[in-house]
Amino acid sequence: MRQADKPHTPAPRGRRVEIMDTTLRDGEQTSGVSFTATEKLNIARLLLRELHVPRIEIASARVSDGELETARRLCSWAEKTGNLERIEILGFLDNGRSIKWIQDAGGKVINLLSKGSEKHCRFQLGQTPEEHIQAITDEVARAKDAGLDVNLYLEDWSNGVKNSRAYLYQVMDAIQGLPIKRFMLPDTLGILTPTQTYYYMRRMIERYPTLHFDFHAHNDYDLAAGNCFAALQAGAHGVHVTINGLGERAGNATLSSTVAVIHDHLQLVTGIDERKINKVSHIVESFSGIMVPPNKPIIGENVFTQCAGVHADGDSKNNLYYNELLPERFGREREYALGKTSGKANIRHNLETLGIELSDEDIKKVTDRVIELGDKKEIVTPSDLPFIVADVLKHSPLEQSVKIINYALSLSHGLKPTASVRLSINGQEYETVARGDGQYDAFVKALRAIYKDLGRKLPILLNFAVNIPPGGHTDALVQTTITWELDGGQQLKTRGLDADQTEAAIQATLKMLNIIENNLQ
Repeated sequence: MRQADKPHTPAPRGRRVEIMDTTLRDGEQTSGVSFTATEKLNIARLLLRELHVPRIEIASARVSDGELETARRLCSWAEKTGNLERIEILGFLDNGRSIKWIQDAGGKVINLLSKGSEKHCRFQLGQTPEEHIQAITDEVARAKDAGLDVNLYLEDWSNGVKNSRAYLYQVMDAIQGLPIKRFMLPDTLGILTPTQTYYYMRRMIERYPTLHFDFHAHNDYDLAAGNCFAALQAGAHGVHVTINGLGERAGNATLSSTVAVIHDHLQLVTGIDERKINKVSHIVESFSGIMVPPNKPIIGENVFTQCAGVHADGDSKNNLYYNELLPERFGREREYALGKTSGKANIRHNLETLGIELSDEDIKKVTDRVIELGDKKEIVTPSDLPFIVADVLKHSPLEQSVKIINYALSLSHGLKPTASVRLSINGQEYETVARGDGQYDAFVKALRAIYKDLGRKLPILLNFAVNIPPGGHTDALVQTTITWELDGGQQLKTRGLDADQTEAAIQATLKMLNIIENNLQ
């Protein structure tokens, strides 16, 4: 067995690893993302002071005058708050021009970009390995003379260690004694698997045991967090991440997932305050304009929401559906969404959260109504629940003397809405068509026409009120409350509940018709 293939003892419990966040540099390479100076400053503050990220990379040297001014603002703030050593800027092998740019910005750390694969060296730079080694040596010396600390990226390291290892080792052997604080190994094209990452990182560590290695992942195969895990398991000293996985192409390793994996599965120390992850994530989401998918681990809107009734039941019985990713860790709360898969345990949990106590019989009624609504609306939110309770409890089941067999509503630009209604009254069917000023008005006029033919008059509509839950969206349940005036001047109030406003109004109207019909019998 080769030395590099021998099983490696897991890293000791509690070993501290460095997180470097590059949201403001690599993350800004996401298509369509460009942070303003104020946004960058606020993100930097959040990363350093709330999340307690050890290091952040804020810019690339020589990008623009605007970027230089932003870097100055960031470095000035960092110096005043004692954080300047935690600010890093990408620089290039350009005979000192990047170094001067970083000095002008007030920076103290340069992340120097070199080539980790022979292809990049020869075809992008047009240099021999020897020429590239000399360029690195000269630039490191210039940076140290300028008072900068130096970290070194070996760009395209993953291809280099796979396909041009002799070149990679030639460069590393020549520069390992230079005053370089960290050697940063990027999987630039996101080509590695966790198994490969572990194996190649072990080779680097065993060949250069005194050097500090960071791993920089890209997510082209959706393996970035897994590759960070493997790199640290192999003994890497740090990994690079971005908030929400921002970055070019498929993005970088996501801070939230990577930190959770490090803490739970490697049991290593990062110093990151998990409680602030969700807050920072959604501020960056707002600034970047790149929305977080609802099922994104840790930070997605739905990832701490149980929908199935069996899960809610299990959670109430010794937390059977919990894992270590408790929402409270990340400043969040577990929720129990309501829909057609909901069970009584799910409904009961939501009612208890709202402070509503119901009998088992009433909970069954509410559950049946939620399931019925869930067939129309995929998720019924907890905010909808008080409306459903009111709808179920205030309107006990009526004898359906009046039934709507079917109806069709049409709405056309430039034409009055039309309603075609077929109604059953005590088993006898009636059908008519009417036009109105709106779809519901056309529906009511059709009803009035049917009842007029029967020599009967419908109550007068006094008030029509529509409510949705506070903060509800366009798909929220709608509660329509209609107040009617009967012949003797009495008032009758009926309610309808549905995801569609017109359907809710029709339900309220049907309840009124049945109340009147049942009272006549």
